Amino acid sequence: MSNNNFFDFIVVIPARLNSTRLHGKLLLNLGSEKVLEKVINICLKVIDKKNLIIATDDKLIFNFCQKKLFPVIMTPKTCLTGSDRVFEVAKKIKKNFYVNVQGDEVTLNPKTLIKVIDTFKKNKNLDVINCYTEIKNKKEFKDNSTIKTVFDKNSNLIYMSRSFIPGNKKNKFIKAFKQVCVYGFSRKSIMFFGKQKKSFFENIEDIEILRFLENSINVKMIKTSGSEISIDTYKDYLKAKRFFKVK
Repeated sequence: MSNNNFFDFIVVIPARLNSTRLHGKLLLNLGSEKVLEKVINICLKVIDKKNLIIATDDKLIFNFCQKKLFPVIMTPKTCLTGSDRVFEVAKKIKKNFYVNVQGDEVTLNPKTLIKVIDTFKKNKNLDVINCYTEIKNKKEFKDNSTIKTVFDKNSNLIYMSRSFIPGNKKNKFIKAFKQVCVYGFSRKSIMFFGKQKKSFFENIEDIEILRFLENSINVKMIKTSGSEISIDTYKDYLKAKRFFKVK
């Protein structure tokens, strides 16, 4: 067990069953575990259960978590994003900061979670932390499900996009970075976030972190290892089954 319980924080896993691209994905089987269960157990390698909560709007997920003795809370179905579910948790559970881990990141490296927590420990004045890693090839760069990030020399986020950034006149892939979907929020920043409507560029790009940026809230980017697979489609699910060598 890690010794990362340095002060008041909670890891929130937003868990929505009604995914548009793969309905019910979080309760699909990956060997002896459900998709969501695998992510929960990755988190529990480095944090205590008391520092974890699943935020869902679905009774099936709620009942599953209760059966497995995972901490769980019901949130409204009207939540626009996973971070809005974190806001709902923050309204009920007061902590210094909150870490948002996506429920489909089945190959998440637990060291990524440790790095976000440790970064907050060392820099308690930060508002928002997001992770990034290097894009490996042109195919990944051209994929609009890959969220590209650009940031300044001090690792402060400038912009995120599904488009090809940074681009060039020859339309070549040279070097680029992508978002890793682990976010950290101070209490102040997530309470502000949840009271705002979807922002202009957030709405166009469908990238929730832009809501902070568009409201002049600084986002600190930290380099971590990437997650091999996040399950968005049935094709991703089959890839995960091959990865974990399960039928």
